[in-house]
Amino acid sequence: MQALVLVGGEGTRLRPLTLTQPKPALQLVDRPFLRYVVDWLARHGVGEIVMACGFRADALRAAIGEGGDGTPAIRYVEEPEPLGTAGPIRLAADLGLLGDRFLALNGDLLADLDLTALLRAHAERDAIATLALHPVEDPTSYGLVRRAEDGEVRGFLEKPDPAEIDTDEVNAGAYVLERSVADLIPPGRAVSIEREVFPRLVGQGLYGLRLEGYWMDIGTPERYLQASWDILERRVETDAGVDGSGVLVEDGASVAPDAVVGPRAVVARGSEVGAGATVDHSVLLAGCRTGAGAEVRGAILGPGVEVGDGARIRAGSVVGEGARIADGAELGAGARVDPGAAIT
Repeated sequence: MQALVLVGGEGTRLRPLTLTQPKPALQLVDRPFLRYVVDWLARHGVGEIVMACGFRADALRAAIGEGGDGTPAIRYVEEPEPLGTAGPIRLAADLGLLGDRFLALNGDLLADLDLTALLRAHAERDAIATLALHPVEDPTSYGLVRRAEDGEVRGFLEKPDPAEIDTDEVNAGAYVLERSVADLIPPGRAVSIEREVFPRLVGQGLYGLRLEGYWMDIGTPERYLQASWDILERRVETDAGVDGSGVLVEDGASVAPDAVVGPRAVVARGSEVGAGATVDHSVLLAGCRTGAGAEVRGAILGPGVEVGDGARIRAGSVVGEGARIADGAELGAGARVDPGAAIT
């Protein structure tokens, strides 16, 4: 089985972290985020993955590699310009990279949904396309999918008003597609598969399957942090080597004996937490330094950030790669600091 993964976005909601690194290459707990997607696909028998890339494809390739050695082989196709959620499928098909049937997934998902069940349902129904559907408590920010009892999709409703909601099932961003779907996508321009392709398939062999399990789009700092805690606390099935404690101090990181790390914290390789410092509900990416008596609470620090002695970083702050926070400085809640900036 083959999969195409859409990883061409610029990750604007995760800036400033994504100003220097594409979102799929950002470390999430113990590995680049996209590695969780590769592992998920591998658990369901996928042997080849096509990464449809755009922004900083070189950095993504360096972080993920070419696969093999017991893992799915990985190939890359680069969009000449942003092509939306359907255009990359047409591009890959025109390049001869796609077979007769394949999975297609959004690349910003952390999930453990049963893709094997999705593939099986697709084959049993002789479908042209089968959508993974996931229940959510509040569907007003999503695209509702209305279907019949046999799973045939009857229609879509984007970001509905509460009075319009008649199902809790939303498009989960994972699909099984026949190669003929690619022929319906206009070449050479941005195309939305949700708005321009799937509605045309209603009544033509389009089905949906409800899949329970874990599912999250990690596109915002809040969701990035929540996904980190869910992995650390084993709320999602992954191959991460975590003990369920909610805290990970990677090999090569150092924490002073009287520092407090946790609850909920990641201290990545090469990072240092100084004497009397506190790091909780936060992620320190590779090579950060937190000075003596500093406090980092509910924040994300990009690679190589330096936090001075006695500095305070408040909840919701995101600090870009290589930034410097001076001794005694304070970042208020929700602050954003650009890569390489100096805060005094």
